[in-house]
Amino acid sequence: MNISKRLLLGIGAATLIMESAVIQPAFAADKVSLFKIITSKDEIVIGISEGDLAQIEGQNAGGIAKMLVAKGSMSAWQYAVRKSASGDLEQAPLHKIGLIARDSIRVEPYATPLKVLPIDETKK
Repeated sequence: MNISKRLLLGIGAATLIMESAVIQPAFAADKVSLFKIITSKDEIVIGISEGDLAQIEGQNAGGIAKMLVAKGSMSAWQYAVRKSASGDLEQAPLHKIGLIARDSIRVEPYATPLKVLPIDETKK
């Protein structure tokens, strides 16, 4: 069956338009950076949105540690691994937590091969 070049071009253009309409809202959400908070008792993973991270000196783990020591405490979203509706594993915000500065705390960047979901501020 021969498909004309014009039909093939039309299908390709329609596909491109549909993909951009679906993908664009995903890029509109703030990107989230994950950090591991390590204390003498446990470890948790927190997520900080790109907008909030831009307000932190250095925009890295060292900047978060400095801010935490200077202010004494901070709020962040705790992240945890969960299964999506399709069955894939993903990093998702669990709930908002408060961190208190201690001598035995360490902040590290946290890399994950999983999809990281954005923070939904409406679920505070």
